[in-house]
Amino acid sequence: MLELSNINAGYGNVQVLRGLSLTAGPGQVTCVMGRNGAGKTTMLRAIMGQISTTAGSITLSGTPLQTLPAHEVPRAGIGYVPQGRRLFGELTVAQNIEIGLMTRGKGRATRDYVLSLFPRLRERLSQRSSTLSGGEQQMLAIARALCLEPSVLLLDEPTEGLQPSMITLIRDTLLTLKSTGVAIVLVEQRVDAVLAMADHIAFVTAGSVAETVPNTGLSTDSAQFKTYVGV
Repeated sequence: MLELSNINAGYGNVQVLRGLSLTAGPGQVTCVMGRNGAGKTTMLRAIMGQISTTAGSITLSGTPLQTLPAHEVPRAGIGYVPQGRRLFGELTVAQNIEIGLMTRGKGRATRDYVLSLFPRLRERLSQRSSTLSGGEQQMLAIARALCLEPSVLLLDEPTEGLQPSMITLIRDTLLTLKSTGVAIVLVEQRVDAVLAMADHIAFVTAGSVAETVPNTGLSTDSAQFKTYVGV
């Protein structure tokens, strides 16, 4: 279980997160929603050790993460798919996947499993990643993160700019991962995508979680979306 308890974080003298708390359980999709600038991406970067927290704690199954250097956080079992994908554009699909496997010393069995989730990537192993379509690049970014065999997967706006068929594929993949016990934290702006995947929705405003609700009986007209997301 990933637990964030009363964390503060920001950039230089600018504080962004203010006592933010969040829990993501195994086999669940926790969606994080809020307006631009609310602190969603900053929260993910704090989890990954890319920015330092100044208060609070971040733990994975009781093990503190906030004291780890950034390169050790993925080795603890957290996969991260940042907004914009951040692939190695000049490297092939196969080479990007290999880099993911190296992080925690995974081998062919993991590679085969990841490619079984994204058969289209198997057809493009020798292709430079910068020449893939936007949807294929998103597949590769998720595949690379899954090469860690993570217990927690963080995704920042994975459906941004994608056509409906790709969004459906990503949704189905995440639901498959959920069934294997992976805890998924999904930052997303598309209400329809969230309603199709989420077990719980955490609404972030002004750097803290204002409300966390189960995804039962919610619709695009629910008050929370109007209040915290502006839909």
